Amino acid sequence: MINQFTALARDPRVTFFGNVRVGSPGPVSLSELRSYYNAVVLAYGAESDRRLGLAGESRLESGLYSAREFVWWYNGHPSASTLPIDLKSAKSVAVCGLGNVALDCARILLRPWEELSTTDAASHAINALRESNVKQVHLIGRRGPAQAAFTPKELRELLNLPGINVRILPDGCLNLSPACQEEVRTNRVKRRIVEVMQKLLARPNQGDESTNRSLYIHFYRSPHDLVCDSTGKLSGLRLERTMLAGNRAVGTGEFETLPIQMLLTSIGYKSLPMEGAPFDEKRGIIPNVHGQVVTETDTVDPGLFVCGWIKRGPTGIIGTNLTDAEDTVEMMVKQKATFPSIHAVKPGGEGLASLLQARGCSPISFADWEKIDAAEKERGTLVGKPREKFTSILDMVGVARGSHQLRQ
Repeated sequence: MINQFTALARDPRVTFFGNVRVGSPGPVSLSELRSYYNAVVLAYGAESDRRLGLAGESRLESGLYSAREFVWWYNGHPSASTLPIDLKSAKSVAVCGLGNVALDCARILLRPWEELSTTDAASHAINALRESNVKQVHLIGRRGPAQAAFTPKELRELLNLPGINVRILPDGCLNLSPACQEEVRTNRVKRRIVEVMQKLLARPNQGDESTNRSLYIHFYRSPHDLVCDSTGKLSGLRLERTMLAGNRAVGTGEFETLPIQMLLTSIGYKSLPMEGAPFDEKRGIIPNVHGQVVTETDTVDPGLFVCGWIKRGPTGIIGTNLTDAEDTVEMMVKQKATFPSIHAVKPGGEGLASLLQARGCSPISFADWEKIDAAEKERGTLVGKPREKFTSILDMVGVARGSHQLRQ
């Protein structure tokens, strides 16, 4: 993928404007951008989170993060690199959600840090994981095995981590109801997921649970409220037992408390609105028909398109986004004749570059990005990693501009 995108970005028909925010408080608005191009595609994904809204959150001083923040933290994202994630004081971590991102978080917490030290994970995260005292990770889902949102490959990778004890709770949850059996029978992915878990039940534990790291997958449990100690630190998560009513999880009124010191919420990403484009707050998308934006009056907006999570919501993987982009481009080809000023010459990249220069904004070109890329790889070579990422935008810009006075 890196090679494909690099070849694309080097195409002379492509101009890359990095480190430029569109919309307030950025140097260019969407309406201005549209005035420079016949068509604009919004593909900015989902950079916010759905919230659990649990009782006790207001009293909590530390220990609660979204899975997105945690993923950004260990990947060296500049917006999350300074998060005060304390793995040294945590012995038990809960992850609310049963999607692939939740599995990613569990795998990072349970995987031997020595293995991560040779990856491109951020050094601050590797150092924290080296000192981690996390022994238990709890994955929590409101519904049952037949409704789990992760995929078989990611589940298998997590369950095959060396030296990890795995338990699936409650006991007997893989004895599916007739309705769940039918749901699994008619869905190949779900069938494979259940088969992977059933094989796990026949596998012996890999050591003493008191010393080995353990993964607990909890089905039919819904987060209810947080328990904090006198200092405001997280000390527990109160769960309500659930049951299926159709395909919905409903509470039974029975509760239990899980002792934990950190909670990651992985119940879905959320896209943010873009000034100058309609936005469906409930669905978290820009309304569209096959990628063409639809206005508040249910009419198509000529020349404005979307793809990816901002188009359909935060679901799917890289392959899903590929077919989704093809769908949008097909619509663009069909609607090309309706683009604003299609027969006029638009200023395009040259005009945008002049506007940004007039406003004191000096974008990062793709050649600039390649300098950053090369510097990260060189830094990684010194410590036996594929790359050592910059976690500061100022440092990245400094490298792109030829400055070697990097902050430590």
